[in-house]
Amino acid sequence: MEASWRQVAGGRGRSRGRATAAPSGNGVHLRGAGGGREKGSVGAVPSGTSPGGVATTAAAGSRHSPAGSQALQTTAASELMSQKKFEEIKKANQAAARKLVEEQFSSSSEEGDEDFEGKQGKILANTFITYTTQTDGDTRELERTKQYVNEAFQAGAMTCLICIASVKRNQAVWSCSGCFCIFHMPCIQKWAKDSQFLVSSVTDDDFGKKDCPWPCPKCRFEYKRSETPSRYYCYCGKVEDPPLDPWLVPHSCGQVCEREFKPPCGHKCLLLCHPGPCPPCPKMVTTTCYCKKAKPIPRRCSAKEWSCQLPCGQKLLCGQHKCENPCHAGSCQPCPRVSRQKCVCGKKVAERSCASPLWHCDQVCGKTLPCGNHTCEQVCHVGACGECPRSGKRFCPCQKSKFSLPCTEDVPTCGDSCDKVLECGIHRCSQRCHRGPCETCRQEVEKHCRCGKHTKRMPCHKPYLCETKCVKMRDCQKHQCRRKCCPGNCPPCDQNCGRTLGCRNHKCPSVCHRGSCYPCPETVDVKCNCGNTKVTVPCGRERTTRPPKCKEQCSRPPTCHHTSQEKHRCHFGSCPPCHQPCQKVLEKCGHLCPAPCHDQALIKQTGRHQPTGPWEQPSEPAFIQTALPCPPCQVPIPMECLGKHEVSPLPCHAVGPYSCKRVCGRILDCQNHTCMKECHKVTKTDGCTGKNKAGPECLHCEEGCSKSRPLGCLHPCILRCHPGECPPCVQMLRIKCHCKITSLYVECRKITTADVNEKNLLSCCKNQCPKELPCGHRCKEMCHPGECPFNCNQKVKLRCPCKRIKKIKEAEAKAALEEEKRRQQAELEAFENRLKGRRKKNRKRDEVAVELSLWQKHKYYLISVCGVVVVVFAWYITHDVN
Repeated sequence: MEASWRQVAGGRGRSRGRATAAPSGNGVHLRGAGGGREKGSVGAVPSGTSPGGVATTAAAGSRHSPAGSQALQTTAASELMSQKKFEEIKKANQAAARKLVEEQFSSSSEEGDEDFEGKQGKILANTFITYTTQTDGDTRELERTKQYVNEAFQAGAMTCLICIASVKRNQAVWSCSGCFCIFHMPCIQKWAKDSQFLVSSVTDDDFGKKDCPWPCPKCRFEYKRSETPSRYYCYCGKVEDPPLDPWLVPHSCGQVCEREFKPPCGHKCLLLCHPGPCPPCPKMVTTTCYCKKAKPIPRRCSAKEWSCQLPCGQKLLCGQHKCENPCHAGSCQPCPRVSRQKCVCGKKVAERSCASPLWHCDQVCGKTLPCGNHTCEQVCHVGACGECPRSGKRFCPCQKSKFSLPCTEDVPTCGDSCDKVLECGIHRCSQRCHRGPCETCRQEVEKHCRCGKHTKRMPCHKPYLCETKCVKMRDCQKHQCRRKCCPGNCPPCDQNCGRTLGCRNHKCPSVCHRGSCYPCPETVDVKCNCGNTKVTVPCGRERTTRPPKCKEQCSRPPTCHHTSQEKHRCHFGSCPPCHQPCQKVLEKCGHLCPAPCHDQALIKQTGRHQPTGPWEQPSEPAFIQTALPCPPCQVPIPMECLGKHEVSPLPCHAVGPYSCKRVCGRILDCQNHTCMKECHKVTKTDGCTGKNKAGPECLHCEEGCSKSRPLGCLHPCILRCHPGECPPCVQMLRIKCHCKITSLYVECRKITTADVNEKNLLSCCKNQCPKELPCGHRCKEMCHPGECPFNCNQKVKLRCPCKRIKKIKEAEAKAALEEEKRRQQAELEAFENRLKGRRKKNRKRDEVAVELSLWQKHKYYLISVCGVVVVVFAWYITHDVN
């Protein structure tokens, strides 16, 4: 089922106009699977449907049933959502395409990217790998084509040799069919026009009439006048004015090349339109070897001729031996063996190469001719010697008379005049018929010089040259002929041109000529810093060509104390800062410095010129390279703190006594508290053997005793914090007796240590209990706790049952009770008054005498002295640090 965004567009999804990227010899191409989407069709609602139509359909469906209305509403909502998503996808695709086009157009600048170059190299390698995967594929034959294609992709790589400028991808160009060099169209048109003008203007008679050729500026391949470029075509020549496409090779039409291979094999190039020569034919054919002995095998058409490496076996020209070389092309080599052979005349026999059986010796033939009077004077020859050369009719020396004489007699002179034409070509010989050459012509004639300006009478055989120098201009139209007695056909200028070429590095090496000089034929290698990587560019482009990126490691010696520097690629300028560990031996501790190398650290220069006012521009900060000292050693060394609480790793440079900032925690002399000072040094004394025992540097406990008191004792210990048990409490407690009338004074230790019986005895005042028994009589027992025992044995009077006597008795008892209470209250007040006077007298006697300690006597003086010592010590430490 298709997605909703496909259904909205009427089933016309993105796949119909999608372009697939395919690597080829020309880079990355877009091959669309279809014609794409019509204008305005992206994200549009199918024909016959509109937002209003959807709503109408939904309304119409709602009249039939609620379920149908709900379904239509859901469908409309999904369609709107799908359309919204499709619009978002469309905008994202357009933004991506726009960005890609901008990146492709910006590649004409000289800034390159190493990742892009790597991907480009992979594309080219994948394009040509199919040429080498089959039998005997040779990558060396593809290098030229790969170089041209690679240069077409690289910004600034293609250079017009006429104007020494880069060829941009949006400029009209022309490519030579001989060397495949690329030129700007205006440059090559001007070059062809100037070349034709110079050639046709040599003489005024044929000016503009002859079809003068013009040469390629690089390879000198000649073109006819009719082949002068006038239109801009792609590399394969199919498309005129090829459009600029960032997905194609610059100046390419993107179609299949289909040019004939050279040498022709009947096949055509299968690459897309490309610069440079076509690669070797990749077609597969079935061929046999040179000697026809091996079975036919399939091979590339460009490498269809092959050798089976078996001995050739063909009979050599000597007719005796066979060719022993491996299977080879063409005729067999001459026989390399040596044999004894006779010369042509058969007089000499010598050891000679078997490849040359016919040879001539250096002896004269010497055979008797048919006349029988003379011998053959020819050197070793083949066949019959022939007739005697003196036989038959012979002419006299002047060739006027003919004689028939035997071969033994010489032909006589005829006596007539010689009359042969002399060397001058004008006069004849006036001597009689004679043997040998005629003499020199000695007649005096009036001769014209070679240039025709002067005449003179002189012997005919002597030439006449005047001293006048020719003033005509040579073909270069810069220098005069200056040849003596020139007949008018002045020779070409033999001086060097010497004009500076467009490269600005060399001068024209040709002879002096008219018109523009040919481009500099030299090439320059632009190398990296180490020289291992280079790129060859036309002379003159080395100033604007970036050095190639070298993949070799930098071989410069290190500038720091290290024996070798960090591995990095070859570069220009100074090497990056060294980040290796310093590893110098530190003087104080002997450890190795682990910090990054700091021999050439950049430090801001101080003490420079300060601006005199706001009108003076502040200068930029200057940095200087200098060697910094090694930082403090950070090697962790385990150290124990002053109070021996822990062992912590400290940096080597900070090793020494240190405080862990914890509380000392040693047990003070009181055996109850610990030292609360910060971790400090503790001096061991002879008597202190424990690790947690406080030393003289620890605090002295100044607190009171905080030990728990015996049960019931509410008084603090009278001693300072001390070890061991507290002394018994001798404080006097005032307690009420059991009858609550008398106050008793008892030591606290007696109360707290007594049991129940003893406490009852201590609380007894030894007086009669003042409580009344239920019978109304006073308790006869001594002061006691709890309820009084009902053991009253006092006698009472009883009355009759009428209760008269009882009432009287009750009133009397009540009056007696009140009287008894008044008496007791009076006695109590009198006792208390007596007790107050006795307490004042015996207060000093009741207090326990406590002896004061040395600290309690002199603590205020000691605190003052310690404060002064602390202030003096702080002042000394502060001044010592400064």
